[in-house]
Amino acid sequence: MTDISHIRRIGLVGGGVIGAGWAARFALAGYDVCLFDPDPAADRKVAAVLGNARRAQQRLLGALLPREGTVTIAATLAEAVADADFIQESLPEVETLKQRVLREIEAAARPGVVIGSSTSGLLPTQLQSVLADPARFVVGHPFNPVYLLPLVEVCGGAATTQATKDIATALYTACGMQALQVRVEIDGFIADRLLEALWREALWLVNDGVATTAEIDDAIRYGAGLRWSFMGTFLTYRLAGGEAGMRHFLAQFGPALKLPWTKLVACELTDELTDRVAAQSDEQAGGIGLREYEQKRDDCLVDVMTALKANDFAAGATLKAHGERLAARQATPQDGAALVTHVDAAWIDYNGHMTEWAYLKLFGDTTDVLLAQIGAGADYVAAGHSFYTVESHLRHLGQARLGERVAVATQVLSADAKRLHIFHTMTGADGSVIATAEHMLVHVDAAAERSIAMLPAVAAAVAARVSADAGRARPDAAGRSIGLPQR
Repeated sequence: MTDISHIRRIGLVGGGVIGAGWAARFALAGYDVCLFDPDPAADRKVAAVLGNARRAQQRLLGALLPREGTVTIAATLAEAVADADFIQESLPEVETLKQRVLREIEAAARPGVVIGSSTSGLLPTQLQSVLADPARFVVGHPFNPVYLLPLVEVCGGAATTQATKDIATALYTACGMQALQVRVEIDGFIADRLLEALWREALWLVNDGVATTAEIDDAIRYGAGLRWSFMGTFLTYRLAGGEAGMRHFLAQFGPALKLPWTKLVACELTDELTDRVAAQSDEQAGGIGLREYEQKRDDCLVDVMTALKANDFAAGATLKAHGERLAARQATPQDGAALVTHVDAAWIDYNGHMTEWAYLKLFGDTTDVLLAQIGAGADYVAAGHSFYTVESHLRHLGQARLGERVAVATQVLSADAKRLHIFHTMTGADGSVIATAEHMLVHVDAAAERSIAMLPAVAAAVAARVSADAGRARPDAAGRSIGLPQR
């Protein structure tokens, strides 16, 4: 992959929904961000988006998240981009406005720094035509919410170099995105052309009184929308063709394409249609506020992507690969602990405290951090070796509430050729111990499903960790059994 180790600071121009989403995406991937937007409320708006993004990404990646980068609101455009190693512009879709601002960005930025544009449909050749060095310009078109949806379309103009596209692709990938390099420069790129066709037909259905906005959304979310989240159209229709596949499907359903079912020309957006769509949309929203809907959307996306991750498919495969990259980078403890996070809303039970399974999840995440540190991370597992937990003992000593900071430290108590005995201690924001977990892990050959001795490099790392932890006091609860006192 293209080397992007030199990229540490991201300059953003534009802090609306997309720009703020980029700020959150980059910051939560560990990059420092400097953003300019003339809106006096930009600081507040970006902070709100970052809060939602932090909540969603903590649910999605937990302990694997790197240390969060800083987000600074710049007073001027030049301040935002002068020291940037990569720049992303996210202005309204007005070609003349973008061209004017891109010239300002180029004048203030360092030579050679890649400039990405979030345009959803303007042609990169036109946008880069005003630049002195058009080779470093590329489109990086994301999807809302930028901090959660992985797709980003990378499209170059006539003067864009492949190196520029590769740098943008590598950076977006490092942030957990699925970069799709568009082969041919075309209006609307790929995804928006598909969305536009659906959007036009939906507006016709409302315009002609066939369906309301809610009914159209239901037709999508209860039907094809569920399939689209992991298969898309062509693979879905291939399966619909049965054993004969796509060729049979086209032969059977192809003639229907000639029927006048759809109206793919845009209907006129009259005042009457605008009022109808807006009124139906307000009724559909049911009085629920923007931020509440955003959190519901994010929670659903996290749950879908997490389920896809378990299947190592579609967006889940992207998420899994990103998690493995992050795990490989977890080489040293963070803030004196292996894991530092905040209690998520999904972890709260009916008593308002963190529920039992969430403690086990965080302790499991911490074990994963330890395994990555001793060289038994994702690559080790892929090679056929792993550690399986064979015994656990959890103690619940305090309470963790919504939004509170918790940290988990790990002590390796002992080890032999096959076994690893560890003890986790979870502390709250005030430093008090709220839970402990003691685990016995056994090293296995995963394919053979039997225990074997650790490989030499891992065994050496374990021995070094045991030696390093030997000077620490043994936890009083270590080895403790559960049960009522014997009389």
